[in-house]
Amino acid sequence: MDTSNAPLAQKRRRGYFRNPWRRPRILQAITVSYLAWSILPVTIAILISFTSGRSRAIFQGPPSLRWWIHDDLSVLKNPEYRVAIKQTLVLGLSTVLIAVPIGVLFALAMNRWRGRGAQTANFFVLLTFVVPELILGTSLLIFFTKLATFIQLGTMAQILGLVTFQINYPVIIVRSRLLSIGRHYEEAAMDLGASPLQSLRKVLLPMLYPAIFVSAVLVFADVIDDFVIVRYLSLGAPTEPMSVKVYTAARGSPVPAINAMATIMLMTTLLVVTLGSLAFRHFAKQQQGEGASVTAELASQM
Repeated sequence: MDTSNAPLAQKRRRGYFRNPWRRPRILQAITVSYLAWSILPVTIAILISFTSGRSRAIFQGPPSLRWWIHDDLSVLKNPEYRVAIKQTLVLGLSTVLIAVPIGVLFALAMNRWRGRGAQTANFFVLLTFVVPELILGTSLLIFFTKLATFIQLGTMAQILGLVTFQINYPVIIVRSRLLSIGRHYEEAAMDLGASPLQSLRKVLLPMLYPAIFVSAVLVFADVIDDFVIVRYLSLGAPTEPMSVKVYTAARGSPVPAINAMATIMLMTTLLVVTLGSLAFRHFAKQQQGEGASVTAELASQM
């Protein structure tokens, strides 16, 4: 056995592991393995939604849209599934329209609030990220059924519960943007004669559009797959969104139509996040330096 090259090979191996600029092959392998482990089940579930048979364990070809539009139990022909899709969109859009404006106003108030109460308010804003959603859903259920009995369970209770939980996204995102902007743009506008309301409307808000848009995207995407709050506050099948319907059906012996509904949830979330990312980049480029340009415009008008 020739061992003349053994010391050289050992030296090369030691040099490879001591080199901080080497290719991270082990980390790459771990990353690829994790992505495969997490994506493979989702991919299989999506493929099953295009099966021609009734099995949810075996793909039966050829690929078909049977469980999307053709079969009586398909997503678009089953009345329960259509109601669930509609309820999901209603909850998502309503939560965005309510939570985002309130969150923006809350962020503006906290950015200007000085005193002992500011830290307390900031603590309670962050608290909902720590409190488990199960506890929040249970608390809201008790509140609506025992105290605020004038609010019935169903769509209204679900919207109020989601707004309570989702309002923190715009508060944190918009406040972070406010901290990066600073006060000099508003102060410059007011030095040039603008009122506080004019400086807020014409200078500050245009610079906050990217953060506001990102907040709306995150809120909508999170509401799409929210399960705990909407399930606790639902009032039977007419108020069950897609997430609850998928959970309920998956515990039985469903047809592949439930895979199609889960695919709709996934694709909707991915589409919203992708469009939000592209729009954020567009707004960021468009709004870059707009505060200074608007200040100059105010100077010419005053």
